[in-house]
Amino acid sequence: MKSVSLQKKLILSAMFAALSSVGCFIQIPLPGGIPIVVQDMLCMLSGLLLGPIFGSLAVSIFLLLGAIGLPVYSGKAGLHVLLNGPTSGFLWGYLLAAFLGGLLLVLALPQKKSRPQTAQWIFITLAALLATVTAFACGVAGGMLVMRISFAKALAGYVLPFIPGNLIKLLLMVLLAKKFRPVIYNYTN
Repeated sequence: MKSVSLQKKLILSAMFAALSSVGCFIQIPLPGGIPIVVQDMLCMLSGLLLGPIFGSLAVSIFLLLGAIGLPVYSGKAGLHVLLNGPTSGFLWGYLLAAFLGGLLLVLALPQKKSRPQTAQWIFITLAALLATVTAFACGVAGGMLVMRISFAKALAGYVLPFIPGNLIKLLLMVLLAKKFRPVIYNYTN
């Protein structure tokens, strides 16, 4: 029975990798050159829904697809984008964000233990916020390193233009995680 559960979790990881890959094509271009995309939300959501291991696996598959040449990094591809591109910090940040957001939920809201609705909303919101802050912190650090810019310039270019969109994505992540965590748990166990 455990092998069936593992297979289901692996299939869900592959599906989230595919969703994250497709998410780069849903974008709003910005003058700075870095578009608003939904793939960050999908990467972080993979951790919130699948947990730290299988959520991170989904993001790892997504990163691997881009590294081998599929244009899943906001329409770009290649190992050079992952290692030296202006958004490389974000890409690696998605992996860490999925892991940390998923870990917080696994620890705070174990599926086998019932929690009050208020606690569920609070912990899901905190996990989504942790994932978002992690992705942006990595994005800023990567931008400073790759682009050789100051913290203030990185903040202005990598964070401020994206705050309104990310508030909407944060709300969507919380709503989707609250709705689908029990569904995925019931499906995989």
